[in-house]
Amino acid sequence: MKPFPPPVSNNRIISEFPQCYTPEASFQLKTDWDIQTKAAFKHQAARLQTWDRQKMSKVVVVGDLNVGKTALIKRFCKDVFERDYKATIGVDFEIERFQILGVPFSLQIWDTAGQEKFKCIASTYYRGAQVIVTVFDMADIQSLNHARQWLEEAMRENYPNSCFIFLVGTKTDLLVSPSDERERTEKDAVHIAAEMHAEFWTLSAKTGENVQAFFFRVAGLTFENCIMKDMEKGVPASIGCGNAIKGTYPKVRRSCC
Repeated sequence: MKPFPPPVSNNRIISEFPQCYTPEASFQLKTDWDIQTKAAFKHQAARLQTWDRQKMSKVVVVGDLNVGKTALIKRFCKDVFERDYKATIGVDFEIERFQILGVPFSLQIWDTAGQEKFKCIASTYYRGAQVIVTVFDMADIQSLNHARQWLEEAMRENYPNSCFIFLVGTKTDLLVSPSDERERTEKDAVHIAAEMHAEFWTLSAKTGENVQAFFFRVAGLTFENCIMKDMEKGVPASIGCGNAIKGTYPKVRRSCC
């Protein structure tokens, strides 16, 4: 028999459908799991027979230099925040394990460089993504204006309509709330998110505001998408381009090409 995977921590168990940040900034207005998804896991015995292998979704995080990509990932995966992070060279990644509706599931979260000179490395790792997270600094409007370009570059390596897309504004702790500046930035971001067909979130890696809720949302949507695709095919299948996730990517390098 196939051994059961080790249990995940209690703060990585998802049993309720993760809700969106604000309805006007959401592309997915569902409030509950799809009825077919819930039915597939209603009985434990049936679940273990059919869905007893690890599933994983690839998340690619892109954006300008110093917008807080690494801080966001470290806050969620390690629950730490440092004021001074060194710029990411090329790419790095974390794997975070969940239990969703009683089923093991993982996010492979890729942290990519924001510097122009490292784009030749980072773009290689965009391929095979199920989620693209475009990050900007809420206190730097220019980083928001660059969001479309980052998405375009990431989508060159993926099929159209193959990814969940998120637009994430970081460093909300730097803006006094409520403030005219924050309201204007959020209004502009919602407009750009609509153009990108993205879901908009704001969060703070420093305070932890919305960080767990955001990644739970990512995990919940990609998990359900995986299960629905499996049921359409009639057999369990890897999420997205399974071979790409397992390691067809070149080894992470620490210098530009």
